[in-house]
Amino acid sequence: MEWRGGRRGGNIEDRRGMSGGAAAGGIGIVGAAAVLIGVFVFGVDPQQMLNIVGGQGDPAAVGQPGVKGTPEDEAGQFVDVVETSTSDVWTSIFEADGGTYEGPKGVVLYDNATPTGCGTGQSAMGPFYCPADRKVYLDLAFWKDLEGEFGAKGEFARAYVIAHEVGHHVQNLQGAMEKAQALGMQGEGSGAVRLELQADCYAGVWAARASQTSGGRLAFSDQDISDGLTAASAVGDDTIQRRTQGQVVPDAFTHGTAAQRMHWFRRGFDAGDPVSCDTFAARAL
Repeated sequence: MEWRGGRRGGNIEDRRGMSGGAAAGGIGIVGAAAVLIGVFVFGVDPQQMLNIVGGQGDPAAVGQPGVKGTPEDEAGQFVDVVETSTSDVWTSIFEADGGTYEGPKGVVLYDNATPTGCGTGQSAMGPFYCPADRKVYLDLAFWKDLEGEFGAKGEFARAYVIAHEVGHHVQNLQGAMEKAQALGMQGEGSGAVRLELQADCYAGVWAARASQTSGGRLAFSDQDISDGLTAASAVGDDTIQRRTQGQVVPDAFTHGTAAQRMHWFRRGFDAGDPVSCDTFAARAL
C-alpha cells in the first residue's frame, strides 16, 4: 500500500501516554446501540458492553484533550493519511449529490482506556465510533491483535478498519443508526448486522475512490485488496464464534458472517458508489 505521499489533515487527537479514566457520563439508548455495533472485532457480548458504557450520554464529558494535529510517529501519520483520504472521498461524494460532508470530530489515539462521549472506551472493545461526540477511537495495539490473532496482515487491512469506522460516521449523518435500532441489535437480519455490513461496503467505496481523489498519492495493489478481504473475513461473527466458543449462534450475530462481510466490502469496491451499499433494503445479505 502506497500512502506516505498522502495528504495529512491533522484531524488526530493523540492521547497516548495519558492516563485513562471514566467519563462523567455514559451513553443513551440509541448511542449505546451505536457503540455496540461499532465494536469492530472482539465479539463482546452486548450485555457486557452495556455494563461498560451504561448511563446517560454526555458528549462534553471527554476529559483532558490530547495533542491535536499530525502525530510525529509513522503509525500516527498512517492513521492521519487514511482518515484524511476518507474525508476527501466522502466530501466528493456528498458534493456530487449537492450536499456538504462534515467529517468526524477527530480520530482519538489512546492507550488501554480513555473517556469518551459514550462512556469509557477500552482496548478490549476494539476500534469504535462514538456517535455522541462524533469521534473514532483507536488503540494502536489493536494492529498486533488484527495480525496475530486474526491473521489479517498488511497496511491495507488497517486502513480498512479506519475506513469502516468512518463509515459509521457517515451512517450517523444519514440517520442509519436509528434504522438499525428499530430493526433490533442481534440476529442474522438485525439492524446491527445491516449497519456493520453497510460500513464494510462504505470502506470498499473509499478504497475504490482513494487513489483518484488523492491524485495517485494513495495506491493499492491486488494484494492490498486481498488483505482487506482477509480482514473482513477474520472479523465475521461466525469466524469469531467458532474461535471463541466452538460453535456458531446466528441469533447472537451483530456484525455478519465472514462471507457477508467480504461480499459487501467487495461490492462497495467494485461499484465505487455508496448507492450500492443499501443493506437496509436488501432482502438477502
